[in-house]
Order: sequence, then C-alpha cells, then structure tokens
Amino acid sequence: MSEHYDDLETRPPERREADLFARLPATLAAALAAPGYAAHLGRIDPHEITDRNALSLLPVLRKSELPALQKAALPFGGFVPGATGGFGRLFTSPGPIFEAEGTGSDPWGAARGLFAAGLRGGDIVLNTFGYHLTPGGFIMDSGARALGCAVIPAGPGNTEQQLEVIDAYRPSAYAGTPDFLKLLVEAVEARGGDVSCLKRAVVSGAAFPPSLQDWVRGRGIDAYQLYATADLGLIAYETRARRGMVLTENLIVEIVRPGTGDPVAEGEVGEIVVTSLDPQRPWIRLALGDLTAILPGTSPCGRSNARIRGWLGRADQTAKIKGMFVRPEQVAEIARRHAEIARLRLVIGRADELDTMTLKAEIYAEPAGFVDAVAATLQQVTKLKGAVEILPLGALPNDGKVIADERPVG
Repeated sequence: MSEHYDDLETRPPERREADLFARLPATLAAALAAPGYAAHLGRIDPHEITDRNALSLLPVLRKSELPALQKAALPFGGFVPGATGGFGRLFTSPGPIFEAEGTGSDPWGAARGLFAAGLRGGDIVLNTFGYHLTPGGFIMDSGARALGCAVIPAGPGNTEQQLEVIDAYRPSAYAGTPDFLKLLVEAVEARGGDVSCLKRAVVSGAAFPPSLQDWVRGRGIDAYQLYATADLGLIAYETRARRGMVLTENLIVEIVRPGTGDPVAEGEVGEIVVTSLDPQRPWIRLALGDLTAILPGTSPCGRSNARIRGWLGRADQTAKIKGMFVRPEQVAEIARRHAEIARLRLVIGRADELDTMTLKAEIYAEPAGFVDAVAATLQQVTKLKGAVEILPLGALPNDGKVIADERPVG
C-alpha cells in the first residue's frame, strides 16, 4: 500500500517552488479581473511576481476584514473574477463571511490529508462536521468520497442518533472536532456499548492537546489533525511521522510578522499567510490570523513539502471555539443589544477536555432576567452556548481586550 497520495508529495522542494511560481502570474492575472483585487493590489505586472521576494511586496488581505469588504459588495467583496453561479455550493460562516465551493470531486483538497491519516477506499466515515450553511461537512465529505469511502453525513449534535448509526453502520473512521469525538465515545461507554469499530479519526476545528490525544489513543483510535479553513480548504495535515503538519500542494504559504506582510525567519512564530492557485477563486496573500512556525528540514514520512508546528494561537483577537470563529465584532453586537452593559470580555478556556466560553460583563444595572437574556443573545450571535458573569464597573482590565483566549497552547 502506497504511503503517499501522489508523486507531488515527494518531488524535490526546488521543483515544487518552481512549479508554484510558474503558475502564480496566471492566477494573479485572473485575480486582477475582479474589481476588489484590482483595487487592493493596484497597478502590478503579474509576470514580475515570480518568487517569494516579489510576492512579499504585495499587500496582505486580512480574513478579519472580509465581513466588512463583503458587506460593501455582496457576496464576495469583488474578489471573485467570474459569476457566482459557476460554483458548486455557496456557504456562509459566522462573521458573516461568504464562501464558495469549486467544482470537481475534491474541491477543497481534503483527500490528501485523509489519505495521510490512513483512510482508504471502502472505509465508512462518520462525518460530524456541520452540513448546514457552513462548508466544514462538505470539505471532509468530498475528500472522503474522492478516496472511495462511504460517508455518514451525521453533522454535529444529536448524540442519540449518532449512537444509533454507529451501531448500525459500524464506521471505521471519524471526522469532526476532538471534543465531540470524546463526547461520543463517553456516551457509548456509559451505556455499555462498543465503539471498537472506530480505528481512525481526522480532527480539526478545536484544540487537541496532548492530554486529549492520550485519551483518544487509549480508546484504540489513531487520530490525526488537519488544518483547514472555509476559504481555502486543506492547508496542512498530520502524517504518521507525528512531526508537525505537512503543507498541502498547490498553495504558497508564508509566515509573516503579525500586523505586517513581512516574512519571518524559519522557525520564528508568526501569522500564516496563504496564496492559492485557483483562478476561479484566487486568494492572494490571505492572512488567516493564526500563529504558527515553519519546522526545519523535511518530514521522516518522505513528504518533501515544508511543515508547520500546528496552531499556536491567534494573531488577532478572533478565536475558534468548537470549530466556530468568534470575532470582536460579535462581542460588540451583544453590547449593542443590551443598554445595561458598559464593557464586555469573552473569556475562552478549557474544562474536562472541552472548550468553555464565559462572557464577563460590567453593567450599569441588572433588571430581572438579565443574565438569561444576555446568555440568549450570546448564543444567537455566536451560535455557541456560554456562561454569563456579572461584574461591577471597573472590574475588567483596561487593556483593550474583548476576547481573551486562555486555553493552553500546544
């Protein structure tokens, strides 16, 4: 059985670099046909952007800016060259950010990462990523089916139904957040059931600390992390070597100093910036807001592409909680809906291997039912449940933070 998805994974790094930058000018030319990119990039000659130094002189496009840019020019902010109807599926993620799925059997490129995790044709995959409006479910679904796997489109939640389909179909693999994998396994164990059919897992969208990795491994499940976004699809994936995450093919990835577009030295922690080579949906220096670092050398698994250390935190205050992004703009919206609130801080933590969320509110007054009302607004705006803690005026630090991610890194 081949260890590698295709020959691209083992080609010499210099050949990969030459191929990527030979294709970049055509992608830039396609991007400039879109009014948003024409305004953002200015008067550039695509044929002069043929190496990393030239690319680093182009402005970054921050993902955190996309909600405002798209609102000004619905749906994609003028950053798509062709017609919206030319895509396969159309999505929206919290923000809101509007996303499009390309055409083809594996439009998000997820098959490569699933293959590295050991999935093969004939496997049955329990896919618990969401299928409703957001693209997570379809990213994994299309990748698994491209490999010849059968997919159970379970989506998140509905634990009792999930247990029924596990009993009926006996899936060999799981796709979803690591938190929900733990909840499912615990639910099966609590009722004396058997989850031994699950041999592999691909997890993404939430922290997967060593303690939880050990817990999953102790249940006989071989789990691998994928790094993917709703804009780009697969970016990097874990392999059997367990030495960082290998970058996928067909993307140019830079690590830059946060708040700038300046590349940092190898090994230095910085913000990940990605340029895609899809002329239908080009992304030119998209700054994702995630922190990581390039690992030196190549992977012992034989793949020759660069590796990243994985997710090391956020370069801005946007946080990913249970697979969903929560942004400072959403916290501000909660305050706007309740006149009694003076200041807010959303604190993200971990408890019992699960993400937690507490909204700390300085208030002027506390009318009857206020806490429940704010909690309901928190869920409505972020699509996530969280606790609400009332504080007196002046209790929060005066440091400008509205989202404090206090989860351990690593």
